[in-house]
Amino acid sequence: MDNRMFGKRARHSRVAHELGRRIAGGVYEPGALLPPDTSVGEEMDVSRTALREAFKVLTAKGLIESRQKVGTRVMARKNWNMLDPDVLNWCFAAKPSAQFIQSLFEMRRVVEPSAAAMTAERRTDEQLAEIEAAYYSMERAPPDMDEMLTTDLRFHLSILNGTGNDFMVTLGMMIETALISSFNLSSSVPSAFSDALESHKAVYLGILNRDAKRARFEMEALLDNSIKDALSGLEQGRDVVSGPQLVTD
Repeated sequence: MDNRMFGKRARHSRVAHELGRRIAGGVYEPGALLPPDTSVGEEMDVSRTALREAFKVLTAKGLIESRQKVGTRVMARKNWNMLDPDVLNWCFAAKPSAQFIQSLFEMRRVVEPSAAAMTAERRTDEQLAEIEAAYYSMERAPPDMDEMLTTDLRFHLSILNGTGNDFMVTLGMMIETALISSFNLSSSVPSAFSDALESHKAVYLGILNRDAKRARFEMEALLDNSIKDALSGLEQGRDVVSGPQLVTD
């Protein structure tokens, strides 16, 4: 492991990150037993205490299960907390499959069009101002990937915030990593970001005019185009930019 990535992060967090990355990347497949504790501890130069703490983190995220006299087994993916920022980071770092990207966009297509419609009906003037500012920050964004991702994220999160639904707001915070990574894949296609501006503006205008049906339709169209660009970016071997590698324990 390159400890320079983590600064002063606790040893158990570094171990959790490395093991999580290996599990998500298929080094340790679902159903497989991890190497014995002594082997892992020696390889990573950590104490048994640090290793136990790392296992607690991964257990809480649904990646592993430890049993006496059996060992530590990797859980099936259906048990993983896929909305956990660390789990998402590890999955994206492992070069996700097309099925993974499709599943992510299916989730987004369930949530975001409904959120756009709700925001069109419920938004306050202050919330509309934030959505408007987010859209125009996208228009003004320089041709810099970090800036484009930041403004795109701000736009989508401001719509979730505009619903006034605490669950929607919290969901937006939880999937921030997934949004950034999917934006990055979509934007890897030449001119995709500039082409998407028109779709984002259409969503904004639907919300501005309190037209829930239009806001929903335009968000669906935006996501339909985005998944095509994301899958194209994946085929091109585009590296995914995800959130910071910070284990939250």
